[in-house]
Amino acid sequence: MKTIQFTELEGRSAGFFALMAILIAIIGAGLVSALMMHGEGHHITGMTNRIVWGTPHVFAVFLIVAASGALNIASIASVFGRTIYKPLSPLSMVLSMTILAGGLAVLILDLGNPEHLLDVPLTQFLYNSEPARWTQSVFGWNFILYSGFMVIVGVYLWFSLVPQYKKYAKAVSIFAFVWRLALTTGTGLIFGFLVAREAYDAAILAPMFVVFSFAYGLAIFSLVLIPTYVWTGRELGEILVKRLKSLLGIFVAASLYFVIIFNLTNFYSAAKSEGIQSFLLFGNNSYSNAFWIGQILIGGILPLVIVYYPKIKARFALMLAASMVVIGGLSQMYVTIIGGQAYPMDMFPGKKVESIINDGGIATYSPTIYEVLLGLAGIGIMLFLVVFAMNVLRILPESLADKDVDPHHSA
Repeated sequence: MKTIQFTELEGRSAGFFALMAILIAIIGAGLVSALMMHGEGHHITGMTNRIVWGTPHVFAVFLIVAASGALNIASIASVFGRTIYKPLSPLSMVLSMTILAGGLAVLILDLGNPEHLLDVPLTQFLYNSEPARWTQSVFGWNFILYSGFMVIVGVYLWFSLVPQYKKYAKAVSIFAFVWRLALTTGTGLIFGFLVAREAYDAAILAPMFVVFSFAYGLAIFSLVLIPTYVWTGRELGEILVKRLKSLLGIFVAASLYFVIIFNLTNFYSAAKSEGIQSFLLFGNNSYSNAFWIGQILIGGILPLVIVYYPKIKARFALMLAASMVVIGGLSQMYVTIIGGQAYPMDMFPGKKVESIINDGGIATYSPTIYEVLLGLAGIGIMLFLVVFAMNVLRILPESLADKDVDPHHSA
């Protein structure tokens, strides 16, 4: 393998400024939506006292899960010694941090009072005389996991870029790998520990979210990598593209496996989960459509066909499959987060609950433009930050041609 030269984007073309202007406009629309929701109240959204996590949470949790998976390329290169991926490691680290930043931004802006972001953690974590209270909350764990991820990956990136610290990068990469698994596990346990919701309350959600992160993160990584190299005229060889394509296929297949096991297990415990399973999978509603069409077909089966069909060019196949995985991931989060809330909680087992405010019935939910724009702003923030990082940091290899990345390549 030849010595890889890293450079930054020049950032002087009209296309660059047009892209940044579009991303700023998307972010601005999201901020305006957040301000409207903050000032007018959540009654201007589709959220209610039954559906308290709406479309912004779908985008936020998807991005948070994908952030862990985006670090996969760097982990495979450093932890598992696959040197062909090493030139992509800096971009992998930067993208993982920017995706997490986009997801957390949506989460913070949807809180209703984002100005309490600092004072609540400080008072609850640092000055609480009974620290066991927040240690018993999975949300308390995730505050530490998310902020710790940013710090650890930031140090990992610093050590990788500065020559005198590169000897420490291997040790930090192992720590980052373990931490990212903990981060995604913690995110999955947010739902796995919610025993009151029949759609959740399953330990398998933790490893399932870890596997989801592999697919979602690699999909976003591919959708950033290929356009960047096409638009900047840099060479991207077929060997690396085919490796990424095959890796995406493996992760998608593993995700489908966990989805099948999760749903079969819920059907097996019919006394508890038959109602919610029938509602989500076979009900005449948007959640069943999102599951079968969005998550299973578009996000699972079709990407596998595209990835492993030999007559489709590798680069096109990777882009198309990655786009479908993103759509499938958002569909999965929609079914899990919103569908899980729409089904009524079984507060009095064996009893029928009814009221004039539809207690005991299926909750209705229709997202509004404010929620969608806030969710899209998270993607805009992620893309703006990664493009800005490309412009100021030398994280892009000048060439990823086959002869430059593959030590066994013969011209």
